[in-house]
Amino acid sequence: MISIDARQGILQGLRWATASALTCATPALHAQVATNIPPAVAGAPHLTAERISVHGRALEGNLEGDSPDRAVLVVLPPGYAKHPKQHYPVLYALHGYSIGAEQWTSEIHALDTIANAYATGVPEMIVVFPDSKTVHNGSMYSSSVTTGDFEMFIARDLVAYVDAHYRSIPDRASRGLAGHSMGGYGTSRIGMKHPDVFGALYMMSPCCLSARTADQFDPAMAAQLAGVTALADSAKLPFFARAQLASAAAWSPNPTKPPLFLDLPVKDGVVQPDVLARWAANAPLAFVDQYVGNLRQYRAIALDVGDQDSLKDDTRKLHEALDRYGIANSFEIYPGTHVSNVAYRFEDYVLPFFGKQLKR
Repeated sequence: MISIDARQGILQGLRWATASALTCATPALHAQVATNIPPAVAGAPHLTAERISVHGRALEGNLEGDSPDRAVLVVLPPGYAKHPKQHYPVLYALHGYSIGAEQWTSEIHALDTIANAYATGVPEMIVVFPDSKTVHNGSMYSSSVTTGDFEMFIARDLVAYVDAHYRSIPDRASRGLAGHSMGGYGTSRIGMKHPDVFGALYMMSPCCLSARTADQFDPAMAAQLAGVTALADSAKLPFFARAQLASAAAWSPNPTKPPLFLDLPVKDGVVQPDVLARWAANAPLAFVDQYVGNLRQYRAIALDVGDQDSLKDDTRKLHEALDRYGIANSFEIYPGTHVSNVAYRFEDYVLPFFGKQLKR
């Protein structure tokens, strides 16, 4: 069996070898496979996840044909059944690219890390993990006729369902939004646009923050993608090629171009400036200035990233942008790769952050 350190080394080498081909021009969008496991904490309660399906009105009619009924995992606090009149704050936690909610909860050892956090004094909350995989392995939590409007699925449909079916506290001050990698991108995007829904944000190693440039696209990959003639071909593609399709479906949809219904950033070997502009319009570092007033409404904002993660520079830039506007936020570069210590971060930082910041 390959050790965690060895697997992280392989992944890190893969990052640098393929960075020029990566959709988001960052080595973050790889399969999240190996994470360090926090030890059990004495007295941690036993938790289980409810596996439910939530209909996304915002996802109806998407051109990729993905089901608008999305799998969602809900982890209820240990006191939920014992105290039938008590209502709880809710944390919505978004997974990264290429994995769904089920895999991410496994990689962050969600039931154990949440239980450990409670054992160390973190106040109880409902934790919700929606699945946002698509035919190309990731929605980017964006608004697109091709993928469906995953931004509104999270901010409207999912929140409304949870408030209607669970004893949540239906107040923005009692809702938190967090995510890792693509989920960190989703947290930044949704958070900037929907301060009326959420009261605190935590971005873990957010990907895709900066606008793409022409030299960040690989001609060989472009030729490979040009040969894709059916949605089913996506599953046959290498990881980074599939990620580029996911980004194009999310950020440069085109309802007049079946069967993929998207515009690629490279056509006939030539980079398309209009497509790059559409992608740039979806880059948080490009649109953060438009949402300063919204960001000021949050009670707390946090960002973190590993010191061996190439995303640290863009994450720092977002932190610096918030600082420029005097928007209170915390930022930490911690020891680790993109994935190695994410379970520790979720237990020791994310959950205590929301335990403190969400209104009860």
